[in-house]
Amino acid sequence: MYSVKHAAAMTGIPVDTLRMWERRYGVVTPLRTPAGYRLYDDAAIARLSAMQALVKAGWAPRRAAVQVTSGTTLGPTDVTDASTLDTEGAAEPGDDLDLLVSLAVDFDAERLTRALDDIFTRRDLEEMADSWLMPALSRLGTAWQRGEVSVAAEHFVSAAVQRRLASAFDSAHAAPGAPRVLVGLAKGSRHELGVLTFATMLARAGLDVTYIGADVPPDSWAIAVTVGQPAAVVLGVPSTDDLPVVRDTVAVIAAAEPDLPTFLVGRHQSEVGTGHLLGHSLASAAEDLARQLTA
Repeated sequence: MYSVKHAAAMTGIPVDTLRMWERRYGVVTPLRTPAGYRLYDDAAIARLSAMQALVKAGWAPRRAAVQVTSGTTLGPTDVTDASTLDTEGAAEPGDDLDLLVSLAVDFDAERLTRALDDIFTRRDLEEMADSWLMPALSRLGTAWQRGEVSVAAEHFVSAAVQRRLASAFDSAHAAPGAPRVLVGLAKGSRHELGVLTFATMLARAGLDVTYIGADVPPDSWAIAVTVGQPAAVVLGVPSTDDLPVVRDTVAVIAAAEPDLPTFLVGRHQSEVGTGHLLGHSLASAAEDLARQLTA
């Protein structure tokens, strides 16, 4: 039996992709340890390797999964039938990381609505956040910094994405008796799409999530944790400018509620020097935190 990291090393498939193929396509159903960690046997490794070979050969992941789960593909297969190729092309979010930049440049509200409706209805948030949404938003920010996209155009696209995330958050329902988690950003931090995405994933995982948004001063965090009595706090750290006030906020929360764990998510979480780090895969972090809090 192999851990998920060992399985990833053996097959050459990233850990996040392994989890996505399991959730979306049912290629394998790993066993679980008493602590909830995945375990893969040799048969699962063979199926994953076959899936990987077909995808590399040009098969659409969905079709490759059908082939592997049917039991007719036991190893690498050459693609000779054009009907097996992925004809969707750039329609798959993972294939077009510049889509948001293109939508900003066009400044076409109708096209923006159609594109986001297609992506958010066709893909689970957990499947596309790390592989498409976060990288695409990063490219949009880079385009703005380079002057390729105006402030208005960047806000035009970001606001539309935020509306989709807010709708997904509102549609999620906490499991009965689920632990409460307080999620937001520290004072001065306003880049909230990443932390809102994470809050939505936690809510979809069944936790009772209170999202308090961006630019929250340390004293307000202290009041929130005292009144709300959450089981955990999650602070986003999207930029280096956030580091000093995040440190102050973690200290204030610890002073108000010494036994309350504070978790950090975001690109610069490891530079804070305090708090519990959740890593850089939003999907994995949400799954792991939900498992910890409900254990």
